Amino acid sequence: MRAAGSPKPPGRFAALGNRHFRLLFVGGLFTFLTMQVAGIARAWLAFELTGSNTGLGGVMLAFGFCSIIAIPYGGVISDRFPKRTVLLVAGVLQTATPICLGVVVATGTETYWILIAASVVQGGVISILAPARLSFISEIVGREAITNAVFLSMSTVQLARVAGPAAAGALIGVAFFGLAGVFFAAGVLGILSVALLIGLPRGTPASHSGRSALGDIADGLRFVRSRPDLVHLLLVSFGVVLIGFPHMAFLPVVAEQVHNSGSTGFGFLNAAAAVGAAVGSISLANLERRRLRPFQTRSGLAFGASLAVFAVMPGFYAALAVMAVVGATSSVFQALNNSMLLTSTPVEYHGRVQSLLMLSFSGFAIAALPIGIVADAIGIRTTLVVLGVLVIAVMTVARIVEPRSMPEETTL
Repeated sequence: MRAAGSPKPPGRFAALGNRHFRLLFVGGLFTFLTMQVAGIARAWLAFELTGSNTGLGGVMLAFGFCSIIAIPYGGVISDRFPKRTVLLVAGVLQTATPICLGVVVATGTETYWILIAASVVQGGVISILAPARLSFISEIVGREAITNAVFLSMSTVQLARVAGPAAAGALIGVAFFGLAGVFFAAGVLGILSVALLIGLPRGTPASHSGRSALGDIADGLRFVRSRPDLVHLLLVSFGVVLIGFPHMAFLPVVAEQVHNSGSTGFGFLNAAAAVGAAVGSISLANLERRRLRPFQTRSGLAFGASLAVFAVMPGFYAALAVMAVVGATSSVFQALNNSMLLTSTPVEYHGRVQSLLMLSFSGFAIAALPIGIVADAIGIRTTLVVLGVLVIAVMTVARIVEPRSMPEETTL
């Protein structure tokens, strides 16, 4: 029951009533489809060129390390320049990369090092695009609708996770389309995304401080350090993401070695996680701000518990159902963290604070390597159970040591 005098929660799709958010929402769907389709095509090309898992890992490593290095600068760029300009530049680069790869594949001039270079560019692009996109949401919809808008935006990521890989995988095998056609298709999706961005307002950059980029990064770190509530939110995110999210890297092993379902099972597990995440994001899109913190704790605990349960499921269909819960709870946790950071941070620091949050999502790809070594030693089921238990431990400790003063919001 709502407390007396508390504002009525927004409708589940309230933010879509804002024309500019609709453009950002649909454009975001095309953006994430571009990422997914191009990512599948790059992975396939890497395997074609090298015939090894090491070659595929090199492409992922190039993407991950570049994004980690570039993300702090992406936050500074987001705070310094109009958000639409930042998104347009990132969108053009994101569009040009798969088109160039399509050309080299079509002409038979592709090499592994060209693919590595493309992965580096994509890592840099996502480092600019992600903090700018998230911080632009608050400018477009205003404080009252931030949570609703963030949850709806998260649903576009999950919808792209379902449709993008499925379409790319199917089209690669079509003779007249092939790998080059998939790269060109990703480019077309990117063009549609850029076209929609043109209709957005410029966005308001923070006043230029006169500091260097490194000075702005240091200023952002000082600001976060002065706010125990933000430090707490970021540390909780790092703990949960670095420990729990690498499970996605091991779904092929679960499908093949645990459930004997092969590539088809792997595809179904990914789809179940994405559908669960989309449903979870939309279901809680009208959550009241006063309920964000308790739901963050519950979603983190539920994520850890469902991950551990998924690990011990004896049958594939039961595992599929639990994977949908894993996807839902992890997505809700991520969206809540984004919302709480945006509503607790002054607008001039939005980009830099969001870039710190994004570091954890770049880092979990690297964390997958030591976790994989452990899985080889003790088995994938046991490893996933341990990861789930550790996520529960992180959320429990976070609740115990939560700062006494956790402001609900800051004037934007």
